[in-house]
Amino acid sequence: MARAPFEICGQSIKAGTRATLSLPLPSQSSYTPMSMPIHVIHGKNAGPVVFISAAIHGDEINGIEIIRRIRHTKAVDKLAGTLICVPTVNVYGFYNNTRNLPDRRDLNRSFPGSKNGSLAARVARLFAEEIVDKAAYGIDLHTGSNHRANLPHIRANLDNPECNRLAKAFGAPVVINANLRDGSLRQYALDKGLSMLLYEAGEGLRFDSLSIRGGVRGILNVLRALNMLPKSSKKAASKVVEARSSQWVRAPLAGLMRMVVPLGARVMQGQTIGKMSDSVGDNETAITAPVTGIVIGRNNLPVVNEGDALFHIALFENSMSVEKAIGDFQVQHIEGLNQQDYPPDPSVL
Repeated sequence: MARAPFEICGQSIKAGTRATLSLPLPSQSSYTPMSMPIHVIHGKNAGPVVFISAAIHGDEINGIEIIRRIRHTKAVDKLAGTLICVPTVNVYGFYNNTRNLPDRRDLNRSFPGSKNGSLAARVARLFAEEIVDKAAYGIDLHTGSNHRANLPHIRANLDNPECNRLAKAFGAPVVINANLRDGSLRQYALDKGLSMLLYEAGEGLRFDSLSIRGGVRGILNVLRALNMLPKSSKKAASKVVEARSSQWVRAPLAGLMRMVVPLGARVMQGQTIGKMSDSVGDNETAITAPVTGIVIGRNNLPVVNEGDALFHIALFENSMSVEKAIGDFQVQHIEGLNQQDYPPDPSVL
């Protein structure tokens, strides 16, 4: 018996086919019609429904490229179940190279949304009803924002056994048991019973090849863990290490910042990780690590204000093992990488 069609956005998609749809969005004062692009792969064989979303913050574009590569990966031709790909959730912010919506609200703090609320609330409600409510699993793709870059890592509710399993299956070197944010997509998904992962990697408004390749491979790993794709004969994912807490180091004063340590560096408590001076280059102040851990986020903007977030340090029981896991991850994804890594041959992933 043939598998039933998949119903989404008022359309019916037959088993074993793909479709590209447009979800109409609230219009703007310029009368420009707006729509959210949606790609659906509805496999011939039964399996779970998974959504992958990117650019819920309009300036976080790595995920758009990750989804493009996933769609063109030969492996998904053998997909069991259904994959919903939404490369640009915040279309408004994407067009303007901005994080938020035109009403200055953060879409990722607007769930579950409202049909009669603000622009952000209306977009959130549409996305919730048309995408999230149809899925059993979700992967949301992010980067750092406001000139901050993130080491590839997964944020998830690790106290949930299924989330924990899939977070480890993804294969990013670090997974963090992250608290839920009020109004976030992840909170809404978990409240609806979905197992949800959030992938953080790279910097806003920039393509980062290592982060993109890691994201593509990680998503394929998760789909295999859900038995939606055949098992791979490729080398197993690098070691994954769990962090239970993290903290930001903030600027004690305004001025010019010089970073001393890179993303992924293991730092010791009391170690100098940056140096600050005033705007004329005098009165240098050392920025030291308050704890021993791994730098998973870093501000790349030299000009900082007092209180700005500078370094994000994750804490581990054994930070030396994390340093090795990060090195293994980088070696695994740098192999074959070059400046012409656009597009890659998806079959190698």
